[in-house]
Amino acid sequence: MTSAAARTALDLTADLPVPALEDLYRDLHRHPELSLREHRTAAALAGRLRAAGYETAEGVGGTGVAALLRNGEGPTVLLRADMDALPVTEETGLPYASERDGVMHACGHDLHVTWLTGAAEALAAGRDTWSGTLLVVGQPAEETGEGAALMVGDGLYERFPRPDVLLGQHAAPGPVGLYAHSPGLIMSASTDIDIVVHGRGGHGSRPESTVDPVVTAAYLVTRLQTVVSREIAAREPAVLTVGRIEAGTRHNIIPAEARVELNIRTQSDEVRDRMIAAIRRIAAGECASAGCPREPDVTVGNTFPVTVNDPETDHRVAAVHGRVFGAGTILDPGPAMGSEDFAQLAEHEGGRLPYSYWFVTSTPADVWDAAPGTDLMEKFAAVPGNHSPHFAPDLSTVVPGVRTLVSGALAYLVH
Repeated sequence: MTSAAARTALDLTADLPVPALEDLYRDLHRHPELSLREHRTAAALAGRLRAAGYETAEGVGGTGVAALLRNGEGPTVLLRADMDALPVTEETGLPYASERDGVMHACGHDLHVTWLTGAAEALAAGRDTWSGTLLVVGQPAEETGEGAALMVGDGLYERFPRPDVLLGQHAAPGPVGLYAHSPGLIMSASTDIDIVVHGRGGHGSRPESTVDPVVTAAYLVTRLQTVVSREIAAREPAVLTVGRIEAGTRHNIIPAEARVELNIRTQSDEVRDRMIAAIRRIAAGECASAGCPREPDVTVGNTFPVTVNDPETDHRVAAVHGRVFGAGTILDPGPAMGSEDFAQLAEHEGGRLPYSYWFVTSTPADVWDAAPGTDLMEKFAAVPGNHSPHFAPDLSTVVPGVRTLVSGALAYLVH
């Protein structure tokens, strides 16, 4: 079955309209849209899917797209791409760089939509080679962790058939031509936490009459660095990042409050709960030590679940990818500390649906070769990664990224 799926995938992608797909990618890259504002992107995807013969719905979960292609008896396979961009100012210098100030496709979702479009069109054109049902999903708001849950909550699986398997992928730094699969945990959970430190404001010349929340926030940020290093066992992967501090309006005014925004990454609920408890304790302690007039507000915000591949599903997809791309192209890097909301598409009242999620490396050859280091991991750490203002996937990944989705789907649709 793996061999037949691989051969069929290569046949269906042998004559892809590469210039048109590259034009689509460049257009999407020039016009990035933030989470739940992906109107132009969604319209472009929906238009291509309709033209390919899919029953297409827009506005699912806000700005999501869902499209169905029924093609006889067989399983239902869901292919997903996320569509949103980030509030990042682009510094790539590309001729097709973002035309929107302060917004950039710094995570590769424009490439994901291009891959999904090419795969959906190729599978529709070659429907005489497979049987079953395709459910193609353009998902909004992955970056904020909202989109998958919004689509499911908006009746995705009531309006469309429940999939038997879900497939998704992500552009990642690394030399072009590698496909990273992990049969099990592949991405971590992520939790945003907001802390408001309440002080007593006043004139900068009379600090003795105030309780300075800026100084308290500074101590808090420093103390938070001990949560992972001193409270979490070394065998437990965990990350705590303070991403934003905001306080004050002028040089000589001591403000009444300071805001600290942070993010934690964990690979188990136990470690997550322990870290949140430690953050609450440390925040309360630092504020009490400073004599703050009230306890801090600690709010747990957006949360991404862990992404755990179904081993049998991932082995099956990795096997067909190995057939398509050849020996040495499939690697298992182990779980990453990055996070995704893809797993929320697999939540169903009948139980969790099986899925495979993998990475497609996309660093241009000249950038990779110029990066310092002698081995894969040293260079990996040195090249621009996701969320960097310099992140610029190589256009040569357009065809491989289409083939990964096509071959993954055909692993189930070729009988």
